[in-house]
Amino acid sequence: MKVAATLLTTLIAGCAAPVADKPSPEVVALPYVRHFSANAPGDHVPEGWRPWTLSRFKKPTQYQLVDYNGRTVVKASAKASASGLVHPLHVDLSRYPMLTWQWKVMELIGKADNTRKQTEDSPVRVVVSFAGDLDKLSLDDRIFYDNVRLVTGQQLPYATLMYIWENRAARNSVIPNLHTTRIKMLVAESGREKVGEWQQVTRNVYEDYRRAFGEEPGAVTSVAIMTDTDNTGENVHAYYGDIAFRQMSTPHATAASD
Repeated sequence: MKVAATLLTTLIAGCAAPVADKPSPEVVALPYVRHFSANAPGDHVPEGWRPWTLSRFKKPTQYQLVDYNGRTVVKASAKASASGLVHPLHVDLSRYPMLTWQWKVMELIGKADNTRKQTEDSPVRVVVSFAGDLDKLSLDDRIFYDNVRLVTGQQLPYATLMYIWENRAARNSVIPNLHTTRIKMLVAESGREKVGEWQQVTRNVYEDYRRAFGEEPGAVTSVAIMTDTDNTGENVHAYYGDIAFRQMSTPHATAASD
């Protein structure tokens, strides 16, 4: 039984989806994302955020608030590790469908390929979780969710959409998760062309969700960042800037832009 639980926990960690647990009194689900730039540099967790641990069997990625040319950003350092930072939210995508963020990748993960579970790593991820009716899950997904809850005591979100930087997969392509149909990866950037550059990314999460899952999205329940190299065992450094949900009327808001 102990071996089975260990294997399941490892499988759960491979899903890389924040659990839908209740936020602590210190971390309230807000209708907006608290900016990294509002914090002073240091080793503390950014206000409004909290550590996101995938599994006690996984070495955690290191996150630090640093000064980058006069603004505070998050520096992620992964060494055969996987963990993240998560921010509880309650966002109505019918009002705020656009998600914007900044990220900078210093190097790609040479062996990474998110179409294969053995090499499913990314130098940067922006992870969005959604509410929904768990009774609508397929039988296979329901069994998997029940097993996750049995082992961890916590509930996976109804759906999770990850924006990733891929080595080879085409930009804007959707990669299904190999463990459950309720997690999808969307390639926001691919290849080496923009490595070493700050990028401003804007996505229409409402439309991305509909394309990935073939249904209307529920409310956003959290947003997270994660840099992971646990499957490839490589070392990588990346930076994250401020993240925000905006109305469609935001100037220059398109389905995807740099």
